[in-house]
Amino acid sequence: MAQRGRKPKPTALKMLEGNPGGRPLNTKEPRPEKKAPRCPSWLEDEAKKEWKRMAKVLEQMGLLTEMDMAAFAGYCQAYARWKEAEEFLTQHGSMVRTPNGYLQQVPQVSIAQTNMKIMLKFCEQFGLTPSARSRIVGGENSDEEDEMEKLLEGGGC
Repeated sequence: MAQRGRKPKPTALKMLEGNPGGRPLNTKEPRPEKKAPRCPSWLEDEAKKEWKRMAKVLEQMGLLTEMDMAAFAGYCQAYARWKEAEEFLTQHGSMVRTPNGYLQQVPQVSIAQTNMKIMLKFCEQFGLTPSARSRIVGGENSDEEDEMEKLLEGGGC
């Protein structure tokens, strides 16, 4: 059955943030192995570079697993398209003159804006924004992580 209201934050992210809301954590959430998925061959070259840059970091934080391939690929592909559009704008500018003499915005402005929005949505899911990072209190090898694992398994307080 679908839930209504605000989308729930992933438990791994709540744990890294120290569960600031104090609400019970979902003990039945699937917990796949904390292993980054293989980079899809169909990604654009720039998306593959972003995958390589970010996958290890997210894997170490426990925020990227085999199950997250499509979502992370979406982030990386949006990144590549955003970067391509921004590079075009830097090189050529954002306006062109039409045959009638009017100034018109080039399509890359919209492409850049759209892909930035897509990237930011994915960034929120993976804890990649400054505000998301500011809420993270645990570290890679934090003792809290072991205690949270016990709690999630039902052996804690």
